[in-house]
Amino acid sequence: MTDEPSSMTSNRPYLLRAIYDWITDNNLTPYVLVDATREGVRVPPQVVKNGQVVLNLAMRAVAHLDLSNEWISFQARFSGTSQQIYIPVHAVLALYAQENGQGMMFPAEEGGDTPPSPSSPDDSTPPAPDGDGNGDKPKRSGSHLRVVK
Repeated sequence: MTDEPSSMTSNRPYLLRAIYDWITDNNLTPYVLVDATREGVRVPPQVVKNGQVVLNLAMRAVAHLDLSNEWISFQARFSGTSQQIYIPVHAVLALYAQENGQGMMFPAEEGGDTPPSPSSPDDSTPPAPDGDGNGDKPKRSGSHLRVVK
């Protein structure tokens, strides 16, 4: 056995996938709360309120949903226009069921998730869009979640 602590990857993407599956398996609507000020977040600016955005991740509302270890990406319609959305997993603040608020909140800051400096290469660039999707417009509703300081 070695005395060095093992380096583990973040558990956030695994928890996001598990909570997403749990919500959808219960026939509820998964909503994600995102810190839109974080590096790499690509959402339409008109949907951002107070630096945050709530997006509907239901399969009927999005196309090509990918819950990878680094990104949540999908296509959705906003004002009738299909757009590719990219959310780094470290920018996710909560994933919850719209109908009852059940889900999980995540810490606003997670170690090792600092934006790259301007002089360093940007390894956090999301993959290029792979064509147009046919997702429906996400439903908007006020979240009952509040940021507690």
